[in-house]
Amino acid sequence: MSLEEPEGPEPEAAAGDRPFPGGLGGDEPPGKGPDRPCPEPALGPCSSMYFASLDATVEGLQQQVQDVFSRINDGRKEDHRVLSGFRDSLLQKVSELAEQLEERLFHIYGFHNELIQERLQALTEVMESVEEVQAELRHICCTVEAAYRDLCLQPEA
Repeated sequence: MSLEEPEGPEPEAAAGDRPFPGGLGGDEPPGKGPDRPCPEPALGPCSSMYFASLDATVEGLQQQVQDVFSRINDGRKEDHRVLSGFRDSLLQKVSELAEQLEERLFHIYGFHNELIQERLQALTEVMESVEEVQAELRHICCTVEAAYRDLCLQPEA
Protein backbone atom coordinates (compact mmCIF):
# COMPACT_ATOMS: atom_id res chain seq x y z
CA MET A 1 0.00 0.00 0.00
CA SER A 2 1.52 3.30 -1.09
CA LEU A 3 1.02 6.73 0.52
CA GLU A 4 0.53 8.46 -2.81
CA GLU A 5 -2.28 6.11 -3.83
CA PRO A 6 -4.55 5.32 -0.91
CA GLU A 7 -6.95 2.48 -1.44
CA GLY A 8 -10.56 2.72 -0.60
CA PRO A 9 -13.76 4.38 -1.86
CA GLU A 10 -12.68 7.93 -0.98
CA PRO A 11 -9.27 8.79 -2.47
CA GLU A 12 -9.66 12.52 -1.80
CA ALA A 13 -10.34 12.05 1.90
CA ALA A 14 -7.39 9.71 2.26
CA ALA A 15 -5.17 12.23 0.51
CA GLY A 16 -6.07 14.87 3.11
CA ASP A 17 -4.96 12.66 6.00
CA ARG A 18 -1.27 12.53 5.22
CA PRO A 19 1.14 11.47 7.98
CA PHE A 20 3.70 14.27 7.19
CA PRO A 21 2.78 17.93 6.90
CA GLY A 22 3.42 19.16 3.41
CA GLY A 23 3.09 15.60 2.15
CA LEU A 24 5.08 13.50 -0.22
CA GLY A 25 4.49 14.24 -3.78
CA GLY A 26 2.12 16.94 -4.92
CA ASP A 27 3.62 20.23 -6.04
CA GLU A 28 6.70 20.26 -3.70
CA PRO A 29 9.88 18.57 -4.88
CA PRO A 30 11.60 16.19 -2.46
CA GLY A 31 14.07 17.78 -0.05
CA LYS A 32 12.28 21.15 -0.04
CA GLY A 33 9.93 20.46 2.84
CA PRO A 34 10.57 22.54 6.00
CA ASP A 35 10.33 19.66 8.50
CA ARG A 36 12.02 16.80 6.63
CA PRO A 37 15.71 15.91 6.48
CA CYS A 38 17.09 15.88 2.95
CA PRO A 39 18.32 12.52 1.63
CA GLU A 40 21.41 14.11 0.01
CA PRO A 41 22.08 17.39 1.77
CA ALA A 42 24.06 19.97 -0.15
CA LEU A 43 27.38 20.80 1.55
CA GLY A 44 27.33 24.23 3.05
CA PRO A 45 30.43 26.30 3.78
CA CYS A 46 30.73 24.89 7.32
CA SER A 47 30.57 21.31 6.04
CA SER A 48 33.17 21.85 3.34
CA MET A 49 35.50 23.49 5.90
CA TYR A 50 34.96 20.52 8.21
CA PHE A 51 35.79 18.01 5.46
CA ALA A 52 38.77 20.08 4.32
CA SER A 53 40.02 20.09 7.90
CA LEU A 54 39.35 16.34 8.15
CA ASP A 55 41.18 15.75 4.85
CA ALA A 56 44.12 17.82 6.10
CA THR A 57 44.16 15.84 9.36
CA VAL A 58 44.07 12.53 7.45
CA GLU A 59 46.83 13.74 5.13
CA GLY A 60 48.83 14.84 8.18
CA LEU A 61 48.40 11.43 9.77
CA GLN A 62 49.38 9.72 6.52
CA GLN A 63 52.49 11.91 6.34
CA GLN A 64 53.33 11.08 9.96
CA VAL A 65 52.92 7.37 9.24
CA GLN A 66 55.13 7.74 6.17
CA ASP A 67 57.71 9.59 8.29
CA VAL A 68 57.61 6.80 10.90
CA PHE A 69 58.12 4.18 8.19
CA SER A 70 60.98 6.22 6.75
CA ARG A 71 62.61 6.49 10.18
CA ILE A 72 62.13 2.76 10.75
CA ASN A 73 63.67 1.96 7.35
CA ASP A 74 66.52 4.42 7.98
CA GLY A 75 67.09 2.78 11.37
CA ARG A 76 67.14 -0.64 9.77
CA LYS A 77 69.62 0.54 7.14
CA GLU A 78 71.81 2.00 9.89
CA ASP A 79 71.53 -1.25 11.88
CA HIS A 80 72.49 -3.21 8.76
CA ARG A 81 75.45 -0.89 8.14
CA VAL A 82 76.62 -1.19 11.76
CA LEU A 83 76.18 -4.97 11.72
CA SER A 84 78.09 -5.24 8.43
CA GLY A 85 80.88 -3.13 9.91
CA PHE A 86 80.88 -5.27 13.04
CA ARG A 87 80.97 -8.45 10.96
CA ASP A 88 83.85 -7.14 8.85
CA SER A 89 85.74 -6.05 11.96
CA LEU A 90 85.05 -9.40 13.62
CA LEU A 91 86.21 -11.32 10.54
CA GLN A 92 89.39 -9.27 10.45
CA LYS A 93 90.04 -9.87 14.16
CA VAL A 94 89.36 -13.61 13.82
CA SER A 95 91.67 -13.75 10.81
CA GLU A 96 94.42 -11.93 12.74
CA LEU A 97 93.98 -14.21 15.76
CA ALA A 98 94.04 -17.32 13.54
CA GLU A 99 97.23 -16.05 11.92
CA GLN A 100 98.82 -15.41 15.35
CA LEU A 101 97.75 -18.88 16.51
CA GLU A 102 99.24 -20.42 13.38
CA GLU A 103 102.52 -18.56 13.96
CA ARG A 104 102.61 -19.72 17.59
CA LEU A 105 101.88 -23.29 16.54
CA PHE A 106 104.72 -23.20 14.01
CA HIS A 107 107.01 -21.80 16.71
CA ILE A 108 105.92 -24.52 19.15
CA TYR A 109 106.28 -27.17 16.43
CA GLY A 110 109.80 -25.90 15.73
CA PHE A 111 110.66 -25.99 19.43
CA HIS A 112 109.25 -29.50 19.81
CA ASN A 113 111.05 -30.63 16.66
CA GLU A 114 114.35 -29.50 18.22
CA LEU A 115 113.51 -31.40 21.43
CA ILE A 116 112.58 -34.49 19.43
CA GLN A 117 115.81 -34.23 17.42
CA GLU A 118 117.86 -33.93 20.63
CA ARG A 119 116.09 -36.92 22.17
CA LEU A 120 116.41 -38.97 19.00
CA GLN A 121 120.14 -38.15 19.00
CA ALA A 122 120.37 -39.18 22.65
CA LEU A 123 118.42 -42.37 21.87
CA THR A 124 120.76 -43.11 18.96
CA GLU A 125 123.74 -42.70 21.27
CA VAL A 126 122.13 -44.93 23.90
CA MET A 127 121.35 -47.58 21.25
CA GLU A 128 124.95 -47.48 20.07
CA SER A 129 126.09 -47.93 23.70
CA VAL A 130 123.66 -50.81 24.10
CA GLU A 131 125.04 -52.41 20.94
CA GLU A 132 128.60 -52.00 22.27
CA VAL A 133 127.63 -53.46 25.65
CA GLN A 134 125.77 -56.26 23.86
CA ALA A 135 128.85 -56.99 21.77
CA GLU A 136 131.03 -57.03 24.93
CA LEU A 137 128.47 -59.26 26.65
CA ARG A 138 128.58 -61.68 23.69
CA HIS A 139 132.33 -61.64 23.81
CA ILE A 140 132.21 -62.32 27.57
CA CYS A 141 129.67 -65.11 27.04
CA CYS A 142 131.84 -66.66 24.35
CA THR A 143 134.86 -66.44 26.65
CA VAL A 144 132.94 -68.01 29.56
CA GLU A 145 131.64 -70.70 27.23
CA ALA A 146 135.12 -71.42 25.95
CA ALA A 147 136.47 -71.53 29.51
CA TYR A 148 133.71 -73.89 30.55
CA ARG A 149 134.37 -76.13 27.59
CA ASP A 150 138.04 -76.14 28.41
CA LEU A 151 137.25 -77.09 31.96
CA CYS A 152 134.91 -79.82 30.90
CA LEU A 153 137.29 -81.28 28.35
CA GLN A 154 140.25 -81.66 30.66
CA PRO A 155 140.56 -85.06 32.30
CA GLU A 156 140.30 -85.24 35.96
CA ALA A 157 143.52 -85.86 37.55
